[in-house]
Amino acid sequence: MRRRTFLASTLAAAALPQLVSAQSAAYDPTPREVSIKRQYQPGQLLILPRSHYLYYVTAPGKAIRYGVGVGKAGLEFTGTANIQVKKEWPTWRPTDEMIERDPAAYKRFIGNTDAQPGGPGNPLGARALYLFQNGRDTFFRIHGTTQPNTIGRSVSNGCIRMLNEHVIDLYNRVPVGTVVTVL
Repeated sequence: MRRRTFLASTLAAAALPQLVSAQSAAYDPTPREVSIKRQYQPGQLLILPRSHYLYYVTAPGKAIRYGVGVGKAGLEFTGTANIQVKKEWPTWRPTDEMIERDPAAYKRFIGNTDAQPGGPGNPLGARALYLFQNGRDTFFRIHGTTQPNTIGRSVSNGCIRMLNEHVIDLYNRVPVGTVVTVL
């Protein structure tokens, strides 16, 4: 090995942790005001699953951006819906599809209609916004989470997850009827 190759390799290896941490530091779930295309209407929610952000449009060209966790590949929601129900500390029950995909994880829900009561241990967290299309429940939600480490990742069964303090803030801002577009 030549000295030049050795030095270049050593420098590259030393820089790698800084590059990795710089890339991971780029994602920030903290709510903040950002600019957005003027085509979106104030009051509308826009979700960009690939970037793991939800935008609440506050004025033409302005939005509050929140970090979110989204559905795993093949389980994600796309399209336009409306928030038709809002709940504080909602109850939760896995969908039949979730039970079918992973019966071991949801075995206590098989063959009954049990639901987990709302509270700090509930997977929907502190608040839930229920998405409907054409008057029908999609079974997709924008909700809090008991797993804050999943924000910024594609790991859910399709719902949009937010940190509990962020979903409480959003819940207080959006009324029933809010349009939600997931691209």
